[in-house]
Amino acid sequence: MRALVPGVALCAVGAVVALTVGSFFSTVSPLLIAIVAGALLANLVTLPANFQPGLTFSSKRLLRVGIALLGLQLMFSDILNLGWGVIGVVVAIVVLGIAGTMYAGKLLGLSWTQRILIACGFSICGAAAVAAADGVVDAKEEELLTAVALVVIFGTLMIPTIPLLARSFGMNDISAGMWAGGSIHEVAQVVAAGSALGATALGVATIVKLARVLMLAPVMAFLSIRQRSLSDNSNPNVKRPPLVPFFTLAFIGFMGLRSTGLVPEGLLADAKMVQTALLAAAMFGLGLGVRISVIRGVGVRPFVLAAMSTVWVATIAYVGVVLVS
Repeated sequence: MRALVPGVALCAVGAVVALTVGSFFSTVSPLLIAIVAGALLANLVTLPANFQPGLTFSSKRLLRVGIALLGLQLMFSDILNLGWGVIGVVVAIVVLGIAGTMYAGKLLGLSWTQRILIACGFSICGAAAVAAADGVVDAKEEELLTAVALVVIFGTLMIPTIPLLARSFGMNDISAGMWAGGSIHEVAQVVAAGSALGATALGVATIVKLARVLMLAPVMAFLSIRQRSLSDNSNPNVKRPPLVPFFTLAFIGFMGLRSTGLVPEGLLADAKMVQTALLAAAMFGLGLGVRISVIRGVGVRPFVLAAMSTVWVATIAYVGVVLVS
């Protein structure tokens, strides 16, 4: 435990800074601020090696707790109230988004782990999905950090792009909100784009995006089962991943608890603050690994895949909105 203190303390400071800065800029996510702050620090200062255990703990363990608590922000009724048509569109966005990104990445010659991290991040819920997938498939560090950086870059570009395109296409507020929620990577990025479209669009966009977040559970369960099937069953020294990751079960459990209506609003607000703080600390820890030299070393192909995935997911979402509107 003593070895964790320096790194965890640094991530806690990074989270406080991100939350403080985010309080002055409501349209910018503290999670994105934390990633950027961590990346800036990593490229300006060389941290001692004794920080690494705490940084790893924060970017993996704290992240999983934060993802689990995210379930308290969802109710099953919110998803069902979207209607089966919109639910079908959300499932199509995630399933086809991942499948298309995986196929395109294969054509580009990228590794399976790099492709699945980008596919999950761009199709589900951004950096949190990238890190969650890494917890199941155990990708290389540079692949994880590249995927996180790509989510930040391309998701941020989508914030002004979707509102501009929605208005140019003549979409009403509800359709525009559905498209924003169905196509943009991070929850906070969706909120920023939805705010630019108006209050009605913002509400719709947020619910659609949270429906995509819910897909994190079955996707992580599927990846875990796949990894178990590929592991060496004859070697007792090989650690097999759990059938369903615990944080996935906790996410669903917290969602069920919220759906009962028994959790007081004050407690929900406190839980959301804790969840945001934990995720901010985790993202700061991830950001500390985003070094320019690492990103430059992976080459241009991940960036090409990220651009293709962004367009692909946005196209699926747009077609789905048109069909159900």
